[in-house]
Amino acid sequence: MIFADMHTHTNFSTDSDAEPEAMLESAYARGLTTYCFTDHMDYLFPMDNTQFLFDPKKYWATMSKLKEQWKGRIDVKIGVELGLRDEPDVVEPVTAFYEKLLKDYPFDFVIGSTHCLEHIDPYYPGYWDNFTGTKGMLRYFEAELWNMEHYSGFHVCGHLDYLMRYVPKGKRVHIRKMQDAVDAILQTLLRRDIGLEINTGSLRRNYPETNPSAAIAARYYELGGRLITIASDAHYAEHVAADFDRAEAMLREIGFTEYATFSGGVPKFHKF
Repeated sequence: MIFADMHTHTNFSTDSDAEPEAMLESAYARGLTTYCFTDHMDYLFPMDNTQFLFDPKKYWATMSKLKEQWKGRIDVKIGVELGLRDEPDVVEPVTAFYEKLLKDYPFDFVIGSTHCLEHIDPYYPGYWDNFTGTKGMLRYFEAELWNMEHYSGFHVCGHLDYLMRYVPKGKRVHIRKMQDAVDAILQTLLRRDIGLEINTGSLRRNYPETNPSAAIAARYYELGGRLITIASDAHYAEHVAADFDRAEAMLREIGFTEYATFSGGVPKFHKF
């Protein structure tokens, strides 16, 4: 059984209004022993530069207080989800911002995610105006590969094939044509000792697979990857640890026998 949720959001994230205490209460009710806050920090978010940023001093103080208050009930981890970018005009300021953030605050756990490319969040249909489904997905994997190769300080790749959640109706994605692109990302993770997140949030978004898919998770295992974290990507209390039973069944079928939590950036492995 999975007893740790390593990717969750609260009202420190622009897209959530959940109180941190409520998220912990939900985690405790579901029998979790480890819980990690990973609110969004997407510097220079292209749609509105004030979005997806929080006050790190207030965040650290709030989560540190909860960590102490919940000691003995849940092992609270203080993390962050960084939005990585590959557009040449934003790489330098984004890199500098994250390097300072991680220097100033010793997060237990850092997720590196690709939410935006081509100066747009592909959640919005406008991203697809100039792409077929397959080319749009390949462009996303190109951005993800660049980000995994060039940024530092994060411990896992968040929701690797995230874009699959948002492919518009009428756009077809031929995933078999992308194996080389996926392999390049997975091999980069292995070479740089970066883990792979198994994110169940997609299952609540009318997408039938986790991010990444079972096929990608299996390929990671085939290449020798064993460092995985399990994530609900919850933005509401009722979604904490959602669909972890489905994720565990998939991972067991592939051959995985353990998952990781992080403390001070160091992984600890736990058996299913």
